[in-house]
Amino acid sequence: MGGERKVALVTGGTRGIGRAIADALAEQGCDLVINYLRNGTAARAAAAELAAKGARVHLVKANVGDVEKIKEMFAEIDRTFGRLDILVNNAASGVLRPLLDLEESHWDWTMNVNAKALLFCAQEAAKLMRKHGGGKIVSISSLGSARVLDNYTAVGVSKAALEALTRYLAVELAPDNIVVNAVSGGVVDTDALKHFPNRAELLADAAKRTPAGRMVQPEDLSHAVMFLLSDQASMIRGQTLIVDGGFSLLA
Repeated sequence: MGGERKVALVTGGTRGIGRAIADALAEQGCDLVINYLRNGTAARAAAAELAAKGARVHLVKANVGDVEKIKEMFAEIDRTFGRLDILVNNAASGVLRPLLDLEESHWDWTMNVNAKALLFCAQEAAKLMRKHGGGKIVSISSLGSARVLDNYTAVGVSKAALEALTRYLAVELAPDNIVVNAVSGGVVDTDALKHFPNRAELLADAAKRTPAGRMVQPEDLSHAVMFLLSDQASMIRGQTLIVDGGFSLLA
C-alpha cells in the first residue's frame, strides 16, 4: 500500500474471517483498530499477535448494532489516529431459527448488527476518510443474501440489505473518492458456524459439493478483501464478489 501508514478498522476483527483480514492488513503495513464485543481475552491476545507484525493496534469494545456506540468508537479513532483509510465491516451476529419461530427481538438484533451497522459506520468513516482524500470500505456478506438456507431468514435478509447498502454507498460516496464493495463467502468453518444447529450437515455438504474440491478458508476471503482494498480494484464499485469455490453455481 506504500507511503504513509494507513489506518484500518476491522469490526469483529479478533477471530475467524475478521482476524484473517486483520493479519493481512498488518502484513501490508497498516495500523489497526480492532473492534470486538465480548471476549476481551481473545481480543488482547489478537492485539499482541498483530502488534508483533509491526502494526500499531488499538482495541475498541463496542456493539456495532448501537449507533451511539458507533459514534463513540469513531471519535476514539479520531483521537487516537486522526485518520481512517479503510473500513472492513465484518462483525456479524444473528438468531438462527425457522422463520415462524422468529421474534421481534431476534429480527432487530440481527438487522442492527449486520445491516444498520454498515450504514452508520460508513457515515462516520466517510467523515474521517474525506480528510485524507478518500478511502475503501469492504463488507463481508454471505450466500444467504440471495439463496434460502435453513434457519437463516433473519441473517439472510440482513445480508441482502448489506449488499443493497453497498451499492447505494458506492454511488453516494464516489465523489469523495471512497470505494465501497463487499465479499460474499461460501460455507467457512469458523467459530460462528458452531451456532448453526445443522453445522455438521452444512460442512459435509459444502465439502462434497464445492467444485474447487475443498472448503473455503478465512484466508480465501481475506485475499479477496485485500484485492478490493488495492489500487488495482479502484474501478470496481458497489459489487459483491463471491468467494465460494463455485458452490453457488450448482443447482
